[in-house]
Amino acid sequence: MIPSHRRLVIVVRADPVICGHSGEARNLAEVALTRGFTDVRLLTWPIPALRAAGLPLKPLDRLLPYSPGITVERPEPVGDYRVPDGRHQSGLTGRLVELLAEPVPTTCLSMYLAPHTSVVVDAVASARAAGYAPDVHTIAKAVGSDVTNVIRSCLREGRFGAATVLFTTFLANDEVVAVSDYTRDEIIASAEQVDAHCGTGFAEQCRRRVTVSYPPIDSTAFLDLDQAEVDAALARRGLDRDGYVLFLSRVTRAKGIYELVTAFSRARCRSRVKLVVAGTGPALADIRALAAADERVLFLDDVDDSEKALLMHGCAAYALPTKPEPDFVETFGIALAEKMLAGGGPIITTTTGGTGEAVGDTAVIVRPGDVAGLAAALDRVVLDLSAAERHDMEMRARARALRFDRAAVFDDLFPQTPVIEVA
Repeated sequence: MIPSHRRLVIVVRADPVICGHSGEARNLAEVALTRGFTDVRLLTWPIPALRAAGLPLKPLDRLLPYSPGITVERPEPVGDYRVPDGRHQSGLTGRLVELLAEPVPTTCLSMYLAPHTSVVVDAVASARAAGYAPDVHTIAKAVGSDVTNVIRSCLREGRFGAATVLFTTFLANDEVVAVSDYTRDEIIASAEQVDAHCGTGFAEQCRRRVTVSYPPIDSTAFLDLDQAEVDAALARRGLDRDGYVLFLSRVTRAKGIYELVTAFSRARCRSRVKLVVAGTGPALADIRALAAADERVLFLDDVDDSEKALLMHGCAAYALPTKPEPDFVETFGIALAEKMLAGGGPIITTTTGGTGEAVGDTAVIVRPGDVAGLAAALDRVVLDLSAAERHDMEMRARARALRFDRAAVFDDLFPQTPVIEVA
């Protein structure tokens, strides 16, 4: 007797892309192996295509390995230079059709509506049209940039045809999911605008069908850290415990990095702590120039996944003063939840978008863009909080973040059906 064969395919921008949702895909894939899936695949993009897109990438030689049973596929593009766009998408769609042609019960999860949900919908339609009759269940998960970048840009620019395509593709899936309550509300609000202009009925469908599934986090990577490893990591970076404020995220305007560097330059606590800016992104060169004369600001652009938790644990405070921008709003804040698990100094953030869903009442909150308020919060956390207050915040934050553990999120997202034994 052997267990029946079940496959999970996740279509996503996977590693080495520096993005919380690539980690989300990894975590779901790892849990799937413990939940009866015998074949788990991440269908993603070739490395040259990721580089050409300008996405921030982790060092290839320091990527954490996936467990046996997880296969990362990077289909080559279809066609040549005369097909200026869509070649890689055709490669992804064609490979998924090949997988669906096999008589294997398959669950397909797409993360990022554009273009990954289109890949799934087109592949399923093609497989059925070809007569394969795939045994497939599709789930489309709308992450932050699907709404704050793609859908909102369609609405701003009056491109209602493109918005219609996005909603019809999203709703063509068996299940439709949002990464946070904030994201769900934004999906519905955007659908209402499209309905008002086009006479469609997307909003009612979204209100009825869209559920919420928070990002899954590997709690084991952040809990019970080896204190000797923490000390060694800090020593390699020339840092001391509680001797620095940490910003660890993508270095972009929407993350509030300009305000943070300015606030730190005015804060009294700078005499006691450094500011560590860990990450890469489009604003990195500007921020380096802004802080060029400040020897109390340290830049780290090579932090890998194994070091991240250690730096979080050792900091005096973790600051992510994210703010709304036209092309991005923080719709959850995966790094916030990771920091809550890792322990260490308190979190300073804003309630932009969905960050409040991540931190609850366990963080020090400032208004987005408020430099003076941010400087005051840094001083309060570093100079004024007692050891007992810091410990209380740390414990409450960890308890809240455990609800985002990857096993709990997986079991809520995917229907749990008994594994059928076959001869």
